[in-house]
Amino acid sequence: MPFTGQTHVRIARPSRDLAAAERFWADGLGLDVLYRADAGREPGTHDLLMVGHPDASWHLELVHGGDHPAEPRPTDEDLLVLYFDGPVPEETVERLREHGGKRVVSPNPYWNEWGVTIEDPDGYRLVLCRRGWSNS
Repeated sequence: MPFTGQTHVRIARPSRDLAAAERFWADGLGLDVLYRADAGREPGTHDLLMVGHPDASWHLELVHGGDHPAEPRPTDEDLLVLYFDGPVPEETVERLREHGGKRVVSPNPYWNEWGVTIEDPDGYRLVLCRRGWSNS
């Protein structure tokens, strides 16, 4: 099958604490837990959590542990941007904060003007943007 706009995308990141990540992404943002695995400390395995929407062509995979555990190393520009195409609901921002997120000022003034930036428990940034976006 060729690579198309319908090809599924996985965004993978290391996490220090999958329970904290799940609280933020599932309970805070409202993504579904699509899959979870406990490695049981078998060689060559790691714990993982996949979150997203069941009907989406993408998911976020968070991994922890394993033979060579990776430490999260987010920068100010490691962004996951959600385009709301309208006002960002304050209750969404507050729910994310209540579930481990931290509202931060972006070094890029564009995101401060057009959205709200929240760090997840691992320090990666989620931008809730009030603008819309289309690739067409």
